[in-house]
Amino acid sequence: MPSLEDELFPSTPGKFKIDRGHNINRQFHRCFASTSTMFIWALFLIALTASYLSFQSFVDSGNRYFTASWGGIQWEKQIRNSAKTNRPGGMSVLVTGAAGFIGSHVSLALKKRGDGVVGLDNFNNYYDPSLKKARQSLLHSQAILVVEGDLNDVKLMAKLFDLVAFTHVMHLAAQAGVRYAMENPSSYVHSNIAGLVTLLETCKSANPQPAIVWASSSSVYGLNDKVPFSELDRTDQPASLYAATKKAGEEITHTYNHIYGLAITGLRFFTVYGPWGRPDMAYFSFTRNILQGKTITIYRGKNKADLARDFTYIDDIVKGCLGSLDTSGRSTGSGGKKRGPAPYRNFNLGNTTPVKVPTLVNILEKHLRVKAKRKIVEMPGNGDVPYTHANTSLARREFGYKPTTDLQTGLKNFVRWYLSYYGYNRKDVW
Repeated sequence: MPSLEDELFPSTPGKFKIDRGHNINRQFHRCFASTSTMFIWALFLIALTASYLSFQSFVDSGNRYFTASWGGIQWEKQIRNSAKTNRPGGMSVLVTGAAGFIGSHVSLALKKRGDGVVGLDNFNNYYDPSLKKARQSLLHSQAILVVEGDLNDVKLMAKLFDLVAFTHVMHLAAQAGVRYAMENPSSYVHSNIAGLVTLLETCKSANPQPAIVWASSSSVYGLNDKVPFSELDRTDQPASLYAATKKAGEEITHTYNHIYGLAITGLRFFTVYGPWGRPDMAYFSFTRNILQGKTITIYRGKNKADLARDFTYIDDIVKGCLGSLDTSGRSTGSGGKKRGPAPYRNFNLGNTTPVKVPTLVNILEKHLRVKAKRKIVEMPGNGDVPYTHANTSLARREFGYKPTTDLQTGLKNFVRWYLSYYGYNRKDVW
């Protein structure tokens, strides 16, 4: 039977056959040796490349750690120092949206009474970020650190809770504004729903779990026509996407309270105003336009009824926020596991005295000493509601909430701040 070699290489008589077999074996061994050498070199090159890539990844991650907007030894030290308490039994509070209107005021009030405060804000451009930066500078002057970052940054959130055992979270970060939701709805889902869930996920896994107070909104009452609005009223008819995201937030927080034992308090704010306020609010834009000689647009509801709002001064809101924190109770979970029922509450924070928008303009005219150019138009279908009116009896009973600032006084304080902040000489106005 012919051999495999014979099958592959047909035989010829004589010496040549023997020489050919010897040559084939020699070539085979050479080829094998060459292949083995190449294989070893290939393994060496692969190992060398992997080592380089691993080292480069280490260097890159180190560079990112030390050059990012957050991270690094010095940054960690600042976080811990900002979170330190200066009173017996003081709180260590993470304030989200700390460079915002309400957030900056709450942060200052907490620090003033000796609580530790770490702020978080993404400094988005929904309105002029320079105003947020100015608030940040104000907080910095009082030794309050405001970290620039997004709630949806899971690594950042985990890092903050790794550095500080926060006793409380004051969650005020949100995409605000009723009308802007028609232009950029995704921003509301990103901030008000996804951001809230990311925060709750972080808090539920923390050990110890913090108590949470967060900003809901009076807008959850939506198309409800029963006044004044009570926490027992229905809230399933939102009139805007903004309201819908806040209503969704209340349902989501209830779920996390039920499953994970997080102590959660929701605050339904009613038209907050005052110094360092938001430029997108009516009282703020009215002031700007009146001073610039521009016409202001005043909306009316059905049957030419004036819109009315329960305008609430910032100092009264701050009192409500601190009262909520002080009575929040404790979360009962540990490492994401519930060990017992925890408090779940919702409170109205308003002034309890609605004022018609034209009356607001009259007061601004008085303090600015400038007559407004008014344009009255019918309210468009943009999600606004014709009136708001808070029943605050529950907050009064639970933590002694009692608003004390009327609109005349509050707007006077706002106008004084506005003229100073934007560099108006009173002679220019008067």
